[in-house]
Amino acid sequence: MEKRILIFLAFICALTFIATGNFAQTNASLLSARDTKTNKTIELFNGKNLKGWYTFIKGRGRGSDPQKVFTVNDKMIRVSGEEWGCITTNKEYENFTLTVEFKWGTKTWEPRVKNARDNGILVHSTGMDGGYDGTWMHGIECQIIEGGTGDLLVVGDKTEKFAITCPVATEKQGGSYLFQPDGKPVTIHGGRINWYGRDADWEDVIDFRGKSDVEKPVGEWNRMEVVAKGNDISIFLNGVLVNQAMQVKPAKGRIQIQSEGAEMLIRRIELTPISTE
Repeated sequence: MEKRILIFLAFICALTFIATGNFAQTNASLLSARDTKTNKTIELFNGKNLKGWYTFIKGRGRGSDPQKVFTVNDKMIRVSGEEWGCITTNKEYENFTLTVEFKWGTKTWEPRVKNARDNGILVHSTGMDGGYDGTWMHGIECQIIEGGTGDLLVVGDKTEKFAITCPVATEKQGGSYLFQPDGKPVTIHGGRINWYGRDADWEDVIDFRGKSDVEKPVGEWNRMEVVAKGNDISIFLNGVLVNQAMQVKPAKGRIQIQSEGAEMLIRRIELTPISTE
């Protein structure tokens, strides 16, 4: 009996290895980014002010923020959400692990008062401020939205200069592809790739919670890690790998944090360079 149990367990392990083999092989370079020798971590937020960043508000431009959409208090950045815009790093970055700790506030604004709380982080941002819809630079967005935190979006100019390639499920979800580690790779120049656990019944309503959500409830701190190594991007949310992309274009640029109708607090923004040697 004991021997049969051991044989059965060995069989199950073998099946598990085979089932996950494609994932490990396809994404080895992405996952290894976390284990790559890194350099000294850079604090992109010093807890005192927005040094190293500048504001850009739609309809107002660079450096004009009369409504105080972006402020620093109690060692936290408050994104009020009242106006659409972003803070943008003065410098460009490539090959890094970006760590952002955030939580939702309670305030929402028109026209999204009753919609899902929505913001995001854009990496590899290039071009003109406000180049996309008069609001953001073009780049690759790591979405922060209730029920969809971890989605990857191409905020591009509809040319081949901006693209991501992801393994996806056979069937789309709400018109968008769904990340699936062992899926068939697709390349997009606009639109989004949903994170693997996005609820099929997702609705754009405030306080939405999906049955498989990794994001913590409103008012609790979340940790997002964006690992950008070469032309690859991996997104970890609260320690869970939720999305990945390869053949990312561009692979270098500024970092933007959005204001898009919902209050959000940020207590940590750190960037650790990754050695590609």
